[in-house]
Amino acid sequence: MKLIVEVKESKAQFLLELLRSFSFVKARPLPDEKQEALDSVRAAVKEMKQVKAGKLKGRPVSALLNEL
Repeated sequence: MKLIVEVKESKAQFLLELLRSFSFVKARPLPDEKQEALDSVRAAVKEMKQVKAGKLKGRPVSALLNEL
């Protein structure tokens, strides 16, 4: 099983050392590129939820395709 855990930067090294002390855990930081992609997907999902809730106005797909 894979888990993603968000930790304050100041506590990250401590948590990594703690997790690595367990023989059944493989712990490594997420590369910056993957972190940026994950943050982008999270922001998109949050925005979609706001559009569905009526808090933001969405754009028609045709407008998006016309930009391409």
